[in-house]
Amino acid sequence: MLQPEVEMMSRVQLSALQSKRLQNVIERVSHVVPFYQKKFQQTKINPSRFKGIEQITQLPFTTKSDLRDHYPFGLFAVEMEEVVRLHASSGTKGKPTLVGYTQRDIENWSEVCARAIVMASGKMGDRFHNAYGYGLFTGGLGMHYGAEQLGMATVPASGGNRLRQAMLIEDLKPDGIAGTPSFILSLGEVMIQNNKDPRQSSLKYGIFGAEPWTEEMRLALEEMWNIHAVDIYGLSEVMGPGVAMECWQAKDGLHVAEDHFFVEVINPVTLQPVREGELGELVFTTLTKEALPLLRYRTGDLASITREPCQCGRTHTRMSRVKGRIDDMLIIRGVNVFPSEFEAFVLGYSELAPHYQLVVQKEGALDQLILEVEVTHEFNHQGGEEKKRELAGEMMVKLSATLGITCQVHVGSPGSIPRSEGKAVRVIDDR
Repeated sequence: MLQPEVEMMSRVQLSALQSKRLQNVIERVSHVVPFYQKKFQQTKINPSRFKGIEQITQLPFTTKSDLRDHYPFGLFAVEMEEVVRLHASSGTKGKPTLVGYTQRDIENWSEVCARAIVMASGKMGDRFHNAYGYGLFTGGLGMHYGAEQLGMATVPASGGNRLRQAMLIEDLKPDGIAGTPSFILSLGEVMIQNNKDPRQSSLKYGIFGAEPWTEEMRLALEEMWNIHAVDIYGLSEVMGPGVAMECWQAKDGLHVAEDHFFVEVINPVTLQPVREGELGELVFTTLTKEALPLLRYRTGDLASITREPCQCGRTHTRMSRVKGRIDDMLIIRGVNVFPSEFEAFVLGYSELAPHYQLVVQKEGALDQLILEVEVTHEFNHQGGEEKKRELAGEMMVKLSATLGITCQVHVGSPGSIPRSEGKAVRVIDDR
C-alpha cells in the first residue's frame, strides 16, 4: 500500500476524519458559495449546527444541471487567483461542466491516483504507458501526475494512433498501462494484425476505466495481454480518476478514497438511501476539494457499495463496478436494458470479436433495437454468409430468453464495427 495508515484506518477513525472534514466544507460553502447559501436557506439548514457525517442526509443534493446553470465559475469556492488548472466535460448535451483545481487539489488528486496505481501492483521505478486522453478530459493528466508522484517513468501516449502506441510498448517495455478498455482491446488487435503477440509484451497490469465494462471484458483483456486488469473510477466534477480503485489481489469492488470522498447510494426515484449491497445511484460529497467543493453530488452512475473487509487489508468502502448511467438506460418496447448487458452477452460467444454497437431506430410508432457485431477472423475463414445468418438467428433467440427483449442482430465481417480511439460509442440513436 502507498499509505497504509490511511488505507487501513479503522471505521471509527475514518468516520471522525470525515466528520471533521465535512464540517470544514460546510462552513466554507456556506460563507462563499451563493448557490449553497440559497440551498441552506430553502431547506432551513443551519450550517453551524451540523455535527457529523451521520447527518449528511440532511444536506441538499447537487446535480450536473446545477453546475451547468452556474457555468463557468458560479460554484467555485475560491478566488480565481488560487485556481491553477481548469478541466471540463465535452458539453455534448449543452454547456460543459467546468471544474477548477487549486494547488492543494492537484496534490490531493495526484495522491489518490498514485494510491490507485499501487492498488494495481504498480511501484516506484516502473515504466507506465498512459493511453488516456490528455486535454480538458481529466483522465490523462490525472493518471500522469499520479504516476509521476509515485516515481514512475511515465509515457504520455494519450489516445489514438494505435500503430505508434504498439511500437512504443514494444520499444519502451512499460510495466503498466492505463486507458479505456475498448481502446486497449483494439490496440491489442493492431499488434496481432502486425504479427506481434500482446501476451509477449512487457506489460504486467492494466488500469481501465472511463466507460462501463464487464467481467467478461476483464477476462478478454487479461487473456489478450496476459496481465492483471483492474477497474478505476472517477468523474471530472468530483475530481477525476482515482475516486475509487480496484485492488489486484481481490478484484472484487473498487476501494473509495474515503478520506477525500464520502459515498452514498440512493434510489434515483425516491432519493432515499438504499440498503448496503443494493443497486442505486452513486452520490459523492467532496471532503478536501478547495476550488469546487460539492455536497451530495448525484453522479447518475448506478452501482452498489459494501463495507465488508477486503482480503487486501484495506478498510475503505468498496463500490461495485458501474452497471451504467441512468441516462444510458434504453427502454425498448417496455423493457429496460443497459449497453453493458449486451457486452456480457456478446463476449459469451467465441465466434465473435469483443466489439459491438447498438442502433435504436423507429419502426412505425415503436422503437426497434439492432445489435451489430462482428465475427472473428477464424470464424470468417471457416464459414460464409449462411453461417453468419445462423449465428444471428441463434443470438436473437437467446437475447429474448436472457434479456427479455426483441432485438435484431446484424453479424458483420471482421473490422466492421468502428474501433475506439478513446471512449467507445456503444449506442447510436437514429430515432
